[in-house]
Amino acid sequence: MKILSVNAGSSSLKFTLMEMPEEKEIASGLFEKIGLSDSSYTIKYNGEKIKKDCPMEDHTVAVEKLMSELVDLNIIASLDEIEGVGHRLVHGGQEFSESVVLNDEVLDRVAKYNILAPLHNPANIMGVKAFMKVMPNVVQVGVFDTAFHTTMSETEYLYPVPYEWYELYKVRKYGFHGTSHRFIDMTIRKYLNNDNLKVISCHIGNGGSITAIDSGKVVDTSMGFTPLAGIMMGTRSGDIDSSILEYMASVTGKNIVELTNDLNKKSGLLGVSGVSSDSRDVEAAAESGNERAILAQEMYARKIANYIAMYNNLLGGADVICLTAGVGENSKTMRKMILEKIASLGVELDESKNDFRGEFRCITTNNSKIPVYVVPTNEELMIAIDTMNFVNQK
Repeated sequence: MKILSVNAGSSSLKFTLMEMPEEKEIASGLFEKIGLSDSSYTIKYNGEKIKKDCPMEDHTVAVEKLMSELVDLNIIASLDEIEGVGHRLVHGGQEFSESVVLNDEVLDRVAKYNILAPLHNPANIMGVKAFMKVMPNVVQVGVFDTAFHTTMSETEYLYPVPYEWYELYKVRKYGFHGTSHRFIDMTIRKYLNNDNLKVISCHIGNGGSITAIDSGKVVDTSMGFTPLAGIMMGTRSGDIDSSILEYMASVTGKNIVELTNDLNKKSGLLGVSGVSSDSRDVEAAAESGNERAILAQEMYARKIANYIAMYNNLLGGADVICLTAGVGENSKTMRKMILEKIASLGVELDESKNDFRGEFRCITTNNSKIPVYVVPTNEELMIAIDTMNFVNQK
Protein backbone atom coordinates (compact mmCIF):
# COMPACT_ATOMS: atom_id res chain seq x y z
CA MET A 1 0.00 0.00 0.00
CA LYS A 2 1.04 3.60 -0.49
CA ILE A 3 1.27 5.89 2.54
CA LEU A 4 1.99 9.62 2.66
CA SER A 5 4.03 10.96 5.60
CA VAL A 6 3.43 14.69 6.08
CA ASN A 7 4.97 17.47 8.12
CA ALA A 8 3.06 20.74 7.75
CA GLY A 9 4.48 24.07 8.86
CA SER A 10 2.78 27.45 8.92
CA SER A 11 3.84 28.13 5.32
CA SER A 12 5.28 24.79 4.26
CA LEU A 13 4.36 21.20 3.56
CA LYS A 14 6.95 18.43 3.53
CA PHE A 15 5.93 15.00 2.30
CA THR A 16 7.28 11.50 1.64
CA LEU A 17 5.32 8.89 -0.31
CA MET A 18 6.22 5.34 0.72
CA GLU A 19 5.36 1.84 -0.44
CA MET A 20 4.49 -0.21 2.63
CA PRO A 21 5.28 -2.64 4.14
CA GLU A 22 8.30 -2.73 1.84
CA GLU A 23 9.43 0.58 3.41
CA LYS A 24 10.40 1.88 -0.02
CA GLU A 25 10.46 5.64 -0.64
CA ILE A 26 8.68 6.47 -3.89
CA ALA A 27 8.76 10.26 -3.86
CA SER A 28 9.39 13.20 -1.55
CA GLY A 29 9.17 16.93 -1.70
CA LEU A 30 8.60 20.30 -0.14
CA PHE A 31 5.99 22.98 -0.77
CA GLU A 32 7.34 26.34 0.43
CA LYS A 33 6.05 29.84 1.17
CA ILE A 34 2.41 28.76 1.06
CA GLY A 35 0.19 31.82 1.29
CA LEU A 36 2.98 34.11 0.14
CA SER A 37 3.58 35.70 -3.25
CA ASP A 38 6.64 33.60 -4.18
CA SER A 39 5.43 30.10 -3.28
CA SER A 40 7.01 27.09 -4.99
CA TYR A 41 7.42 23.35 -4.67
CA THR A 42 10.03 20.67 -5.26
CA ILE A 43 9.30 16.99 -5.92
CA LYS A 44 11.92 14.24 -6.09
CA TYR A 45 11.12 10.87 -7.67
CA ASN A 46 12.81 8.14 -9.66
CA GLY A 47 16.16 9.93 -9.53
CA GLU A 48 14.65 13.13 -10.91
CA LYS A 49 13.89 16.48 -9.32
CA ILE A 50 11.41 19.09 -10.46
CA LYS A 51 10.91 22.57 -9.06
CA LYS A 52 8.09 24.90 -9.99
CA ASP A 53 6.89 28.31 -8.92
CA CYS A 54 3.19 28.19 -8.25
CA PRO A 55 0.72 30.45 -6.42
CA MET A 56 -0.70 28.62 -3.41
CA GLU A 57 -3.02 30.68 -1.27
CA ASP A 58 -3.35 28.06 1.45
CA HIS A 59 -2.52 24.47 2.41
CA THR A 60 -5.58 23.06 0.66
CA VAL A 61 -4.33 24.44 -2.66
CA ALA A 62 -0.90 22.96 -1.92
CA VAL A 63 -2.41 19.54 -1.22
CA GLU A 64 -4.50 19.71 -4.39
CA LYS A 65 -1.37 20.60 -6.38
CA LEU A 66 0.56 17.75 -4.76
CA MET A 67 -2.15 15.23 -5.61
CA SER A 68 -2.39 16.37 -9.23
CA GLU A 69 1.41 16.26 -9.64
CA LEU A 70 1.63 12.73 -8.24
CA VAL A 71 -0.78 11.60 -10.96
CA ASP A 72 0.55 13.83 -13.76
CA LEU A 73 4.12 12.67 -13.15
CA ASN A 74 2.95 9.04 -13.22
CA ILE A 75 4.20 8.52 -9.69
CA ILE A 76 0.81 6.98 -9.00
CA ALA A 77 -1.91 5.96 -11.43
CA SER A 78 -4.72 7.44 -9.32
CA LEU A 79 -5.32 8.94 -5.91
CA ASP A 80 -7.08 5.72 -4.89
CA GLU A 81 -3.64 4.16 -4.47
CA ILE A 82 -2.97 6.29 -1.38
CA GLU A 83 -4.57 4.45 1.53
CA GLY A 84 -3.33 6.54 4.43
CA VAL A 85 -1.81 9.88 5.36
CA GLY A 86 0.33 10.15 8.50
CA HIS A 87 0.87 13.58 10.03
CA ARG A 88 3.59 14.78 12.34
CA LEU A 89 1.95 16.49 15.31
CA VAL A 90 4.34 18.17 17.71
CA HIS A 91 2.41 18.26 20.98
CA GLY A 92 -0.15 15.91 22.45
CA GLY A 93 0.36 16.83 26.09
CA GLN A 94 -0.16 13.99 28.56
CA GLU A 95 -3.31 12.91 26.76
CA PHE A 96 -1.91 11.31 23.61
CA SER A 97 0.48 8.51 24.52
CA GLU A 98 0.40 6.92 21.08
CA SER A 99 -0.55 7.66 17.49
CA VAL A 100 -4.25 8.07 16.73
CA VAL A 101 -6.70 8.19 13.83
CA LEU A 102 -7.66 11.81 13.25
CA ASN A 103 -11.13 13.28 12.91
CA ASP A 104 -12.70 16.60 13.86
CA GLU A 105 -13.25 15.55 17.47
CA VAL A 106 -9.64 14.41 17.90
CA LEU A 107 -8.32 17.59 16.27
CA ASP A 108 -10.32 19.64 18.77
CA ARG A 109 -8.59 17.74 21.56
CA VAL A 110 -5.18 18.26 19.96
CA ALA A 111 -5.90 21.99 19.61
CA LYS A 112 -6.03 22.28 23.41
CA TYR A 113 -2.25 21.94 23.36
CA ASN A 114 -1.69 24.78 20.91
CA ILE A 115 -0.75 26.97 23.86
CA LEU A 116 2.14 24.59 24.59
CA ALA A 117 3.41 24.57 20.98
CA PRO A 118 2.08 27.77 19.40
CA LEU A 119 4.53 27.74 16.48
CA HIS A 120 3.88 24.13 15.51
CA ASN A 121 0.53 22.65 16.56
CA PRO A 122 -1.73 25.14 14.74
CA ALA A 123 0.29 24.63 11.54
CA ASN A 124 0.21 20.85 11.93
CA ILE A 125 -3.56 20.93 12.39
CA MET A 126 -3.96 23.19 9.37
CA GLY A 127 -2.15 20.58 7.28
CA VAL A 128 -4.37 17.78 8.57
CA LYS A 129 -7.52 19.70 7.71
CA ALA A 130 -6.25 20.36 4.19
CA PHE A 131 -5.74 16.65 3.57
CA MET A 132 -9.09 15.79 5.18
CA LYS A 133 -10.77 18.20 2.77
CA VAL A 134 -8.99 16.95 -0.35
CA MET A 135 -8.97 13.26 0.63
CA PRO A 136 -12.05 12.80 2.85
CA ASN A 137 -12.18 9.00 2.57
CA VAL A 138 -8.53 8.32 3.36
CA VAL A 139 -7.35 7.34 6.85
CA GLN A 140 -5.56 10.29 8.51
CA VAL A 141 -3.24 9.44 11.41
CA GLY A 142 -1.55 11.76 13.91
CA VAL A 143 1.92 10.83 15.18
CA PHE A 144 3.04 12.95 18.14
CA ASP A 145 6.58 14.08 18.95
CA THR A 146 5.69 13.92 22.63
CA ALA A 147 3.94 10.52 22.70
CA PHE A 148 6.99 8.28 23.15
CA HIS A 149 7.99 10.20 26.28
CA THR A 150 4.72 9.69 28.15
CA THR A 151 6.19 6.61 29.89
CA MET A 152 8.37 8.85 32.08
CA SER A 153 7.57 8.68 35.79
CA GLU A 154 6.63 11.68 37.93
CA THR A 155 10.14 11.58 39.39
CA GLU A 156 11.50 12.47 35.98
CA TYR A 157 8.81 14.60 34.36
CA LEU A 158 7.95 16.88 37.29
CA TYR A 159 9.95 20.02 37.97
CA PRO A 160 10.86 21.06 41.53
CA VAL A 161 8.56 24.10 41.34
CA PRO A 162 5.27 24.82 43.17
CA TYR A 163 3.14 21.73 42.56
CA GLU A 164 0.16 23.83 41.51
CA TRP A 165 2.13 24.88 38.43
CA TYR A 166 1.70 21.31 37.27
CA GLU A 167 -1.85 20.88 38.57
CA LEU A 168 -3.23 24.13 37.18
CA TYR A 169 -0.98 24.95 34.23
CA LYS A 170 0.45 21.56 33.13
CA VAL A 171 4.06 22.69 33.66
CA ARG A 172 6.12 19.50 33.34
CA LYS A 173 8.71 17.87 31.12
CA TYR A 174 7.15 16.66 27.87
CA GLY A 175 10.15 15.89 25.69
CA PHE A 176 10.36 16.04 21.91
CA HIS A 177 11.97 14.20 18.96
CA GLY A 178 9.96 11.22 20.24
CA THR A 179 9.28 9.81 16.78
CA SER A 180 13.00 9.79 16.01
CA HIS A 181 13.97 8.26 19.36
CA ARG A 182 11.29 5.59 18.94
CA PHE A 183 12.62 4.73 15.49
CA ILE A 184 16.19 4.49 16.79
CA ASP A 185 15.13 2.28 19.71
CA MET A 186 13.03 0.04 17.45
CA THR A 187 15.88 -0.28 14.94
CA ILE A 188 18.65 -1.13 17.40
CA ARG A 189 16.49 -3.58 19.36
CA LYS A 190 15.62 -5.37 16.11
CA TYR A 191 19.25 -5.38 14.94
CA LEU A 192 20.56 -6.75 18.24
CA ASN A 193 17.55 -9.07 18.61
CA ASN A 194 16.90 -7.91 22.15
CA ASP A 195 13.68 -6.25 23.34
CA ASN A 196 15.10 -5.53 26.79
CA LEU A 197 17.91 -3.19 25.83
CA LYS A 198 18.88 -0.16 27.85
CA VAL A 199 19.46 2.43 25.13
CA ILE A 200 20.82 5.98 25.18
CA SER A 201 19.53 7.59 22.00
CA CYS A 202 21.30 10.79 20.94
CA HIS A 203 19.40 12.84 18.34
CA ILE A 204 21.96 15.53 17.57
CA GLY A 205 21.20 17.84 14.68
CA ASN A 206 20.40 21.55 14.61
CA GLY A 207 17.99 20.65 17.38
CA GLY A 208 19.12 17.96 19.77
CA SER A 209 17.95 15.73 22.56
CA ILE A 210 19.24 12.73 24.49
CA THR A 211 16.86 10.02 25.69
CA ALA A 212 17.28 7.15 28.14
CA ILE A 213 15.18 4.12 27.15
CA ASP A 214 14.70 0.85 29.01
CA SER A 215 12.99 -2.05 27.21
CA GLY A 216 11.23 0.28 24.79
CA LYS A 217 10.03 2.76 27.42
CA VAL A 218 11.44 6.23 27.99
CA VAL A 219 12.94 6.76 31.43
CA ASP A 220 14.08 10.35 30.87
CA THR A 221 14.81 12.80 28.07
CA SER A 222 16.75 16.04 27.88
CA MET A 223 14.20 18.39 26.26
CA GLY A 224 11.60 19.61 28.69
CA PHE A 225 8.49 21.77 28.81
CA THR A 226 9.70 23.13 25.48
CA PRO A 227 12.47 22.10 23.04
CA LEU A 228 14.70 24.81 24.57
CA ALA A 229 15.92 22.62 27.42
CA GLY A 230 18.69 20.04 27.51
CA ILE A 231 21.86 20.04 25.46
CA MET A 232 23.35 22.99 23.58
CA MET A 233 21.98 23.08 20.00
CA GLY A 234 22.40 24.98 16.76
CA THR A 235 20.65 28.14 17.96
CA ARG A 236 19.21 27.04 21.33
CA SER A 237 21.01 27.45 24.61
CA GLY A 238 19.88 24.26 26.29
CA ASP A 239 19.96 24.25 30.10
CA ILE A 240 20.90 27.54 31.77
CA ASP A 241 20.33 29.24 35.13
CA SER A 242 16.83 30.72 34.76
CA SER A 243 17.82 33.75 36.86
CA ILE A 244 19.91 34.93 33.92
CA LEU A 245 16.65 36.10 32.32
CA GLU A 246 15.81 38.48 35.17
CA TYR A 247 19.36 39.80 35.16
CA MET A 248 19.44 40.33 31.38
CA ALA A 249 16.05 42.05 31.50
CA SER A 250 17.38 44.50 34.08
CA VAL A 251 20.59 45.35 32.19
CA THR A 252 19.24 45.35 28.60
CA GLY A 253 15.61 46.43 29.00
CA LYS A 254 14.49 43.42 26.96
CA ASN A 255 11.26 41.68 27.93
CA ILE A 256 10.79 37.96 28.54
CA VAL A 257 9.61 37.30 24.98
CA GLU A 258 12.68 38.97 23.48
CA LEU A 259 15.04 37.15 25.83
CA THR A 260 13.41 33.78 25.17
CA ASN A 261 13.77 34.47 21.47
CA ASP A 262 17.49 35.10 22.06
CA LEU A 263 17.79 31.75 23.82
CA ASN A 264 15.92 29.96 21.04
CA LYS A 265 17.37 31.63 17.96
CA LYS A 266 20.63 33.38 18.83
CA SER A 267 22.34 31.01 21.24
CA GLY A 268 23.92 27.55 21.05
CA LEU A 269 26.60 26.99 18.42
CA LEU A 270 25.67 30.26 16.74
CA GLY A 271 25.81 32.29 19.94
CA VAL A 272 29.15 30.94 21.15
CA SER A 273 30.98 30.65 17.83
CA GLY A 274 29.61 33.77 16.18
CA VAL A 275 30.01 31.82 12.94
CA SER A 276 26.86 29.84 12.21
CA SER A 277 24.20 27.57 13.63
CA ASP A 278 25.28 24.91 11.14
CA SER A 279 27.70 22.50 12.81
CA ARG A 280 29.51 21.98 9.49
CA ASP A 281 30.41 25.66 9.31
CA VAL A 282 31.46 25.74 12.96
CA GLU A 283 33.57 22.62 12.47
CA ALA A 284 35.30 24.14 9.43
CA ALA A 285 35.97 27.36 11.34
CA ALA A 286 37.41 25.39 14.26
CA GLU A 287 39.70 23.48 11.92
CA SER A 288 40.97 26.80 10.56
CA GLY A 289 41.85 27.97 14.06
CA ASN A 290 38.84 30.14 14.99
CA GLU A 291 39.04 30.17 18.79
CA ARG A 292 35.35 30.77 19.42
CA ALA A 293 34.43 27.97 17.04
CA ILE A 294 36.85 25.67 18.86
CA LEU A 295 35.20 26.69 22.14
CA ALA A 296 31.72 26.06 20.74
CA GLN A 297 32.74 22.58 19.53
CA GLU A 298 34.23 21.74 22.91
CA MET A 299 31.16 22.95 24.82
CA TYR A 300 28.81 21.11 22.47
CA ALA A 301 30.62 17.78 22.81
CA ARG A 302 30.97 18.13 26.57
CA LYS A 303 27.28 18.86 27.18
CA ILE A 304 26.24 15.86 25.08
CA ALA A 305 28.75 13.64 26.88
CA ASN A 306 27.52 14.83 30.27
CA TYR A 307 23.94 13.83 29.46
CA ILE A 308 25.11 10.44 28.21
CA ALA A 309 27.00 9.87 31.46
CA MET A 310 24.02 10.96 33.54
CA TYR A 311 21.65 8.66 31.66
CA ASN A 312 24.09 5.77 31.88
CA ASN A 313 23.87 6.17 35.65
CA LEU A 314 20.07 6.50 35.54
CA LEU A 315 19.74 3.27 33.56
CA GLY A 316 22.14 1.42 35.84
CA GLY A 317 24.45 0.95 32.89
CA ALA A 318 23.43 1.30 29.25
CA ASP A 319 23.63 -1.65 26.86
CA VAL A 320 24.11 0.54 23.79
CA ILE A 321 24.51 4.20 22.78
CA CYS A 322 23.08 5.39 19.46
CA LEU A 323 24.02 8.56 17.59
CA THR A 324 21.66 9.95 14.97
CA ALA A 325 20.43 13.03 13.06
CA GLY A 326 22.56 15.47 11.06
CA VAL A 327 25.57 15.71 13.36
CA GLY A 328 25.41 12.20 14.78
CA GLU A 329 25.14 10.59 11.37
CA ASN A 330 27.63 12.73 9.47
CA SER A 331 30.32 14.33 11.66
CA LYS A 332 33.19 11.96 12.42
CA THR A 333 34.89 14.84 14.27
CA MET A 334 32.03 15.41 16.70
CA ARG A 335 31.48 11.68 17.19
CA LYS A 336 35.13 11.34 18.18
CA MET A 337 34.97 14.34 20.52
CA ILE A 338 31.90 12.98 22.28
CA LEU A 339 33.23 9.44 22.68
CA GLU A 340 36.56 10.69 24.04
CA LYS A 341 34.60 12.47 26.78
CA ILE A 342 32.80 9.29 27.88
CA ALA A 343 35.92 7.11 27.97
CA SER A 344 35.44 6.79 31.74
CA LEU A 345 32.34 4.68 30.97
CA GLY A 346 34.57 2.19 29.18
CA VAL A 347 33.63 3.50 25.71
CA GLU A 348 36.47 3.01 23.23
CA LEU A 349 36.27 4.51 19.74
CA ASP A 350 37.64 2.55 16.78
CA GLU A 351 38.83 5.37 14.55
CA SER A 352 39.08 3.06 11.53
CA LYS A 353 35.30 2.53 11.76
CA ASN A 354 34.46 6.22 12.25
CA ASP A 355 35.43 7.62 8.84
CA PHE A 356 32.03 7.66 7.09
CA ARG A 357 28.77 9.55 6.73
CA GLY A 358 25.15 8.52 6.99
CA GLU A 359 25.43 4.76 7.44
CA PHE A 360 24.34 2.26 10.08
CA ARG A 361 27.55 1.23 11.76
CA CYS A 362 29.17 0.35 15.08
CA ILE A 363 32.08 2.73 15.72
CA THR A 364 33.57 1.24 18.90
CA THR A 365 36.16 -1.48 19.44
CA ASN A 366 35.32 -5.00 20.50
CA ASN A 367 36.74 -4.12 23.93
CA SER A 368 34.36 -1.18 24.44
CA LYS A 369 32.17 -1.79 27.49
CA ILE A 370 29.28 0.00 25.79
CA PRO A 371 29.00 -0.34 21.99
CA VAL A 372 28.18 2.86 20.14
CA TYR A 373 26.19 2.70 16.90
CA VAL A 374 25.44 5.33 14.33
CA VAL A 375 21.80 4.74 13.36
CA PRO A 376 20.34 6.95 10.61
CA THR A 377 16.93 8.15 11.71
CA ASN A 378 13.80 8.02 9.57
CA GLU A 379 10.86 9.80 11.17
CA GLU A 380 8.90 9.65 7.91
CA LEU A 381 9.14 5.85 7.93
CA MET A 382 8.05 5.71 11.57
CA ILE A 383 5.00 7.80 10.68
CA ALA A 384 4.29 5.53 7.70
CA ILE A 385 4.53 2.40 9.87
CA ASP A 386 2.02 3.77 12.38
CA THR A 387 -0.32 4.86 9.58
CA MET A 388 -0.08 1.48 7.84
CA ASN A 389 -1.02 -0.27 11.08
CA PHE A 390 -4.21 1.79 11.36
CA VAL A 391 -5.08 1.21 7.70
CA ASN A 392 -4.72 -2.54 8.28
CA GLN A 393 -7.24 -2.30 11.14
CA LYS A 394 -9.98 -0.97 8.87
